[in-house]
Amino acid sequence: MAAAAATKFNGNMKKALAGLRRINLEGLRWRVFDAKGQVLGRLAAQISTVIQGKDKPTYTPYREDGDMCIVLNAKDIAVTGRKLTDKIYYWHTGYIGHLKQRTLKDQMAKDPTEVIRKAVLRMLPRNKLRDDRDRKLRIFTGSEHPFNDRPLEPYVMPPRKVRELRPRVRRALVRAQIKAEGQQQKGDSGKIARRKKESLLLETSASNHLPSSYLGFACSEGEFDRS
Repeated sequence: MAAAAATKFNGNMKKALAGLRRINLEGLRWRVFDAKGQVLGRLAAQISTVIQGKDKPTYTPYREDGDMCIVLNAKDIAVTGRKLTDKIYYWHTGYIGHLKQRTLKDQMAKDPTEVIRKAVLRMLPRNKLRDDRDRKLRIFTGSEHPFNDRPLEPYVMPPRKVRELRPRVRRALVRAQIKAEGQQQKGDSGKIARRKKESLLLETSASNHLPSSYLGFACSEGEFDRS
């Protein structure tokens, strides 16, 4: 079965099966996560819950009862806002002044599996069970994987709940909308006042037979074109 799976999988088989012998697979389920179109943080939160066994009634913090997690289509993960350019990964080589950095966009182009791995590991408790839970996480760039001979169970992501705006944000939006409407009304009232002034000047000049030079000067003050 492993040989048949190996013939179908074209990726790095050594990396995909690394550390699998150190895991006690008895009684564990193989959960499959499809990362295509999923938000990075929401997906990582669900994976961290399953990999710790928190979705089981037998969950105990000091025991390792989490299930195997297979993540597919890591290259199609989604992020919100400007995280592609604003989120930066830092690491240090150990030499003085050698602080390296890489944006999320560059990391996705280099190795998208590390993006999900870092997001999940940073949600796990920093204790001696962390390495064992890391071995249960298998992430693949595409939809191919070498575990087709296992009893796989697709994981259904819960529906996304879009929360309402916070009161502070809602009040800010209302204030901005009122300000924009006030500026528009002020501009309209200013235009009406100018038109009234121009019409009054025209009527005054017609009744008093003012010279054309004065009419041009008065109209220029009222921003009116004689033509």
